[in-house]
Amino acid sequence: MALLWVGDWRLRWPVMHAYQHLLHNWACLSFGMEFFLDLVVRARTQRLPRLVGLHKALEMILMSKFVNGDTAKSLGLVDAISSADELITTACHWAKDILNYGRPWAASLYKTDRLEPLAEARMILKHARMEAKKQSPNLKHPLVCIDVIEEGLVHGPRAALWKESEALAELRQSDTCRSLVYFFFAQNRTSKIPGITDLGLIPRKVKTVAVVGGGIMGSSIVTAFILSNYSVTLKEVNEKALLAGIERVKVNLQDHVNKGKLAKAKLDKILCLFKGALHYEGFREVDMVIEAVSENTYLKQKIFAELERYCPPHCILASSSSMINLNLIGERTKSQNRIVGTHFFSQAHLMPLLEIVRTEKTSPQVIVDLLAIGKKMRKIPLVVRNYTGFAINRMFFPYSQAAMRLVEHGVDLYQIDQAVTGFGMTMGPFRMIDFVGFGVVTAMKAQFSKNSGEKYYESKLISVMQEDNRTGGTTQKGFYMYDSESKVTPNPDIKKYVNKARSISGISVDYELMKLSDEEIVEMILFPVVNEACCLLEDRIVVKASDLDIASVKGMGFPEYRGGIIFWADTLGSTYICSKLEKWSKTYGAFFNPCRYLVERASKRMSLGGVGQARSQL
Repeated sequence: MALLWVGDWRLRWPVMHAYQHLLHNWACLSFGMEFFLDLVVRARTQRLPRLVGLHKALEMILMSKFVNGDTAKSLGLVDAISSADELITTACHWAKDILNYGRPWAASLYKTDRLEPLAEARMILKHARMEAKKQSPNLKHPLVCIDVIEEGLVHGPRAALWKESEALAELRQSDTCRSLVYFFFAQNRTSKIPGITDLGLIPRKVKTVAVVGGGIMGSSIVTAFILSNYSVTLKEVNEKALLAGIERVKVNLQDHVNKGKLAKAKLDKILCLFKGALHYEGFREVDMVIEAVSENTYLKQKIFAELERYCPPHCILASSSSMINLNLIGERTKSQNRIVGTHFFSQAHLMPLLEIVRTEKTSPQVIVDLLAIGKKMRKIPLVVRNYTGFAINRMFFPYSQAAMRLVEHGVDLYQIDQAVTGFGMTMGPFRMIDFVGFGVVTAMKAQFSKNSGEKYYESKLISVMQEDNRTGGTTQKGFYMYDSESKVTPNPDIKKYVNKARSISGISVDYELMKLSDEEIVEMILFPVVNEACCLLEDRIVVKASDLDIASVKGMGFPEYRGGIIFWADTLGSTYICSKLEKWSKTYGAFFNPCRYLVERASKRMSLGGVGQARSQL
């Protein structure tokens, strides 16, 4: 078969993801679509190695990397490249040439010139299996892909197609398939907001953006906007801070060039979109301003009062705060209808999620505008209501609290991280604390302690370590030690800090230590997160339960193949989770008390937030 490529397109070859969601989503729609997608997957597992070689095929299949037109042609993946305007005409000429035998019909399924000798191929596949088990220990389909490829190399493509059909039928019935199909559709629903997107509002054009604050987050936000072709002004308080912010932006962009995400020829061009400022005078023409200073309520209030003075009436006034109530931030202004939260995640130019926070007074037009901006920036928008910590930070605050509680009761700190990452989380709670920094965690504690009531747990472990200047990755000393090459090793002094924290908390050093299995640890760390997610649903902070699933995966590293925090909780059942929390609360205190929303659903054996209904429709 001859393949013609549209010049501007990019293609991803995710056999791994084809099994996960593309095939599972659409194969159920019609026999014709199922047949087509079966052919697509077979082209990937059987034809791809024969077209580009085993090494490259495995990289494309298992890592799901994008391939542009020029690369595809150089690899031998396609025969030619056509512009979009000329595609139909060129394809028609090709079809006639093939019909008249003027152009050869490439039987790629039987090509062997790109394949390695069988002994070498088996060594390559053996290494690929080891890497797949290491990278995705809970997933079966990467290994199925490798097995099917090997079947084709050993017994020929026809035998491999039969093997693949059998494996595919089995994978379609798996929990992984159901989770990923659900997640795919849930991700597409985040931009549908009742009472906002159904009003017929047209997004206004936003061309110029200003960012106040050029620290790590501010410079990352600037980078994200520049990469999306917005004209951006970065404001700082003095020239030294401004130069530092500009340098951070340049470093971020250079990293994109080094990783092949940005053509070097485009670097100077997009840098022309960026300028610095020391005063607000240049803000009189901007369409949106994002405040990105430290989490200081007074400072943010002062900045917003200044913004109201200088920015035009149509300008969106946004805060990148991750936890402070927006009503407090805009308290000194008369522009509450255009104040909104734009909570980017570190690092803003890399992380795909954008939490859009609306107050009771935020104009629907502003939300529609931000949804359009998020789409242009290739972010997944998540619209939430205003509350301390908003949705994601509030939902996952118990993640670290539960972990420190377990440590103070004698569970090994590193066993907790290993158990949780073994479950599939990107980072264990203690690696996460090191990553965000102890200062951020302390600031979050100060905010959440006012609203959490009896559920709040004050661990002394963070403060004990801060006294000794152990504050996480920034000092290269935290719960882990970090060297210049970013190698991570356990902190050899951690037991000393744990014992001191336990002593301050009134827990005897001779206290009977908790002996927990990895499964019990995962439940005691994540069930409080589920409980807080139920509080968010009860308080209507999010529009729908599936939004929390997206937030947990894209914002906090919950495993996508488990469908998200609420979907996973529904697979266990509200009754089971509630009974566990009630049991722990009797032993370890009010922190584990199940909320009313969860108790009600457990008593009625209901799913959490309607996720069960979504599953039944798959």
